[in-house]
Amino acid sequence: MTELMPVVFVPHGGGPMPLLGDANHRELTAFMQSLASQLPRPSAILVISAHWEEEVASISYSPAPGMLFDYYGFPPESYEFNYPAPGNPELAKQIQQLLIAQQIEARLDNLRAYDHGTFVPLMLAYPAADIPVVQLSLLASLDPAAHIAMGKALAPLREQGVLILGSGMSFHNMRAFFSNDPGVRGKSEIFDSWLSDTLTHPDLSHAEREQRLVTWANTPQGRFCHPREEHLLPLHVCFGAACAERKAAQQNFSGLLFNTAISGYLWC
Repeated sequence: MTELMPVVFVPHGGGPMPLLGDANHRELTAFMQSLASQLPRPSAILVISAHWEEEVASISYSPAPGMLFDYYGFPPESYEFNYPAPGNPELAKQIQQLLIAQQIEARLDNLRAYDHGTFVPLMLAYPAADIPVVQLSLLASLDPAAHIAMGKALAPLREQGVLILGSGMSFHNMRAFFSNDPGVRGKSEIFDSWLSDTLTHPDLSHAEREQRLVTWANTPQGRFCHPREEHLLPLHVCFGAACAERKAAQQNFSGLLFNTAISGYLWC
């Protein structure tokens, strides 16, 4: 039996701050720097970033993607980062075919550059930039079931040694990050506990996990933690890609960012 490449969801932090030595990100930065040591070396990396949404599933197709500095108000050095990892047009075409085979409309995008949801974690985890990278957009519908289905279509890539990496945040309420409300941490912990229980509890069936993820917005503090769900949905794609084995995930990161609970997850 072919050994399957793990699937991983990482919280990528705030803009370029993990690359700038920000003290609030120290724990998260160390986690991302250690990520490659937890995994077999990938043949390629497929990143589903919270920072790319399209009406139709879109796949980066350039053999040499540029840099997209999709943030503002940071120091000048934040706009000089370079991550020269090559793209992989052949893999991009295969991803398109896998999605279309499952009746998911998909297109190739020759212009898409590496956004910070891609280059921040990869600069920390794979600084040599010597592994090809392809990016896949979220769907503008933000439909959780559709993103799980997209992940299921991508599962065969694991047999080829492709690392499927979801880059988002398990908590993403920008106002709450910088709030003085003492209740914010407790609210984030309620959702973080629910999410970790959903993904890792050994007694839950696969169907129960999937149903809970589809209806995540109905959970206590769900909408507080994600007023808009684009930072959570890369996790849904990861779950879909990993769920053929029906195994529980591992919580491979648990920490605090701006006094809110955040987590990362690994499916082996």
